[in-house]
Amino acid sequence: MNPALDTECPPSAAGSHQNGAAAAALPSNWREALLALLAARVALMELEFKQSAQTGARRLLCLGAVAGCIFFMWALLLAGGIAILAESFGWPWYGIALGASAFHLLAAIGFAQGTRHGATPAFAVTRAEFHKDRQWIENLQTPAKSNG
Repeated sequence: MNPALDTECPPSAAGSHQNGAAAAALPSNWREALLALLAARVALMELEFKQSAQTGARRLLCLGAVAGCIFFMWALLLAGGIAILAESFGWPWYGIALGASAFHLLAAIGFAQGTRHGATPAFAVTRAEFHKDRQWIENLQTPAKSNG
């Protein structure tokens, strides 16, 4: 560690190198720059998390309402359909109900398989920024080649 890099520039020297507002925004040493970078990344993650949570909650609420409506509609449709089939063909209602349950089990397995595909990764912007940060740090760590 270099103690000269850890010290802050005096106000007069900082003012001579940069203009007023720009000088206040620039960090005076590498530690402040690193802390500012980390603070910016944490703020970005907080923003994306809040947006993801709001979107997820809204979707979950809508999906719950849709699922409840569809469940009751389908249950009533099945009960009526089983009764119609049993009366029309003279089959026992429990045999038709067992056939319908087997069909629903196969459909559920098929839908469960379909949910595994097409998922987008969460926090895409944050991951991209962390990747840029990692590349920047790696470039800082590689020593510059000298001409001599």
